[in-house]
Amino acid sequence: MNIPDATYRIQLRNGVDFARVQGLLPYLRDLGVSDLYLSPIFAAVPGSTHGYDVTDPTAIEPELGGRPAFEALAAAARDAGMGIIIDIVPNHTAFSPANPWLADVLRHGRSSMHAPAFDIDWDAGPLVLPFLPDPFEIVLERGDFTVEGDEWVMGGLRLPLAPGPRPQSLRDLHRVQHWRLVHYERERDSITHRRFFNVTGLIGMRVERPEVFDATHSLILDLVRKGLVQGLRVDHIDGLVDPAGYLDRLHGALPDTPIWVEKILVDHETLPASWPVAGTTGYESARLFARALTDAKGLARLDAHWRRATLITEDFASSLMAAKHEILDNELAAERRQLIALARNALGARPEGAPGPEWLREAVTALLVAVPRYRTYVAAGGMAPGDAELLTDIAERAGQGLRSRAVVDALADLLRQDGPFTRRFQQVSGALLAKAQEDTAGFRWTRYLAANEVGAEPDEATITDAEATAFLKARAATEMNLTSTHDTKRSEDSRIRLVAISHLPDDFAALHDAAAALPQARGVPGRRIWYGVQSALAIHGAPDADARLCAHLEKAMREAKLRSFWTNPDEDAESRAKALTSAVLDSWRVPPPALTRLIERAEALILMQLAMKVLTPGFPDIYRGTEEQLLALTDPDNRHSVDWDALARSSSVKARWTRELLHLRRDRAGFLREADVLLERDEGGMRMIRRSGGDSLTAFFGRELPPGRALLSWQGQSGDVVALLEGSDGNP
Repeated sequence: MNIPDATYRIQLRNGVDFARVQGLLPYLRDLGVSDLYLSPIFAAVPGSTHGYDVTDPTAIEPELGGRPAFEALAAAARDAGMGIIIDIVPNHTAFSPANPWLADVLRHGRSSMHAPAFDIDWDAGPLVLPFLPDPFEIVLERGDFTVEGDEWVMGGLRLPLAPGPRPQSLRDLHRVQHWRLVHYERERDSITHRRFFNVTGLIGMRVERPEVFDATHSLILDLVRKGLVQGLRVDHIDGLVDPAGYLDRLHGALPDTPIWVEKILVDHETLPASWPVAGTTGYESARLFARALTDAKGLARLDAHWRRATLITEDFASSLMAAKHEILDNELAAERRQLIALARNALGARPEGAPGPEWLREAVTALLVAVPRYRTYVAAGGMAPGDAELLTDIAERAGQGLRSRAVVDALADLLRQDGPFTRRFQQVSGALLAKAQEDTAGFRWTRYLAANEVGAEPDEATITDAEATAFLKARAATEMNLTSTHDTKRSEDSRIRLVAISHLPDDFAALHDAAAALPQARGVPGRRIWYGVQSALAIHGAPDADARLCAHLEKAMREAKLRSFWTNPDEDAESRAKALTSAVLDSWRVPPPALTRLIERAEALILMQLAMKVLTPGFPDIYRGTEEQLLALTDPDNRHSVDWDALARSSSVKARWTRELLHLRRDRAGFLREADVLLERDEGGMRMIRRSGGDSLTAFFGRELPPGRALLSWQGQSGDVVALLEGSDGNP
């Protein structure tokens, strides 16, 4: 099994096709990258900017160059001594007529040969399509519907009609289809397909069925077996009915191919030991690095500043709990309704019959809210180790405060065995945590945004040296270490600028207080001012920072769901927040001393994080463009185009450190494989030490060095210390 030395994540589309990537191979090889790591290559919805809305998993996207261009890229990579890892999407495809399999289902309904591939509740009636701008009758009366040949047409939407005789009335014709068009607002509680989180435009695939697995993975297996692909990254493994069964089938088909799974590990959770994978994609590493670089005493001071400025008194757990309930009442109302129906069916077979609808709603809600991680792993083969105890704990917490816990206990018993209710519950619990924590509470509880990240815990932003060292020692060489992805809330450099505020909390408080005193701050809530100043610091100095920050604030406020919503934005509140942050950036045109000190501290921390990512156990993944300083906020801001020509010419500190560290990792692979790892912090700074025999490699930052600098040194058995890299503009 080939494990990379270092991967380079490339986002395809938006002007980046296979030919463009092929042209980058000399640069990436010189950088020290061993493997390309590509976003989805499959045919997707026309105009897709990311590729996760797959329309045909058996075809390579023609706009990227199709199979011929991919094979040319694979051959060129092989000649350069590089491998290719591709991102596969087994959980879902596009809920669109552009999906040819779904189009056949729209035409033929549950009798379609492709119907078994999709997770559709046909017992609930025709497939609901929430595509209308207004209720059906209004659109009909407006004359927006027509029929052209064998298609129902509304503007750019074309839907296949069922074969057979057609009623003359459009209303009657609509009634005899295998689908039903409804107002888009009906997606909240009326959809009949399993979707990805709350994204109605993505439909769940039933890859737990062997024939569906075979059909959706035929291209993937062919590419690997022909030597065109050397590794796989599995998107959203927790969305599947049976992740373990899926991975066993994938590994059985490709036994010598490394597999990495996108899996968010919560708290002390670890991957199930039975999964045949090389590891996760590495969000837990990003969390570790940020926690290790956070100053605990400074964070305590920052917390006091934050609470005074925002008047927020609740802890994050309370904020998360409130967000979970709101998400179930709104974004995931359809999923809860489906679970209630499944629970009613399951419990209805008992002598006492099914509980009433309110009892079921209360119990399903309480259990979902009580799940502390993405999911349990109960399947036909049993449950994963530790899940029995976890389910007992979930039931205990769910039962607290209820007038009766009888229904909770009955449903908890169901969750200990495989069945329709358990399967769907395990898929919904992960969607709930992701939407409530990452996309709601994380934009409300604004204390320290460096910890409001994918895979991180906002209220667990620090770590002891012993805990950090133990984590690093337990890290396998096959694990991926990341610091930025297309999904992280901030790029690694922006995040580290926010880590710097824990080192200099009074400087950040000074920036905040100055912003709060600006005329534009009037009418802006305290939590939004605190959030806005952090975000301004995170992107200050980046190209088009003002416009990008304003776009981010709009998204942040709608994700927070306090005053503004995607479906009902408060444009006045958004405008006030944007005006304030624009004024803040303008006031920093001549940087105040506090801002200068924060950025200088961040420059040293950025280099320290880079050294940790490259030199700790596991292997580093470089997100495109982050070999140079990249200041970016959440998507789509972090998916801006990359100027690789400029990167190839760059001699900046971070670019130089990235290249030298990757080469050092390759050249001293034997030492790093055997070396112990140790993390030490004190009032003066931090040392990360790799030691084997009498040799040691040390990365250091602290007061002993000039502002903005870090140092990498080598000490051999002779005792001589050699500076390998120094965080300055000089040569190593």
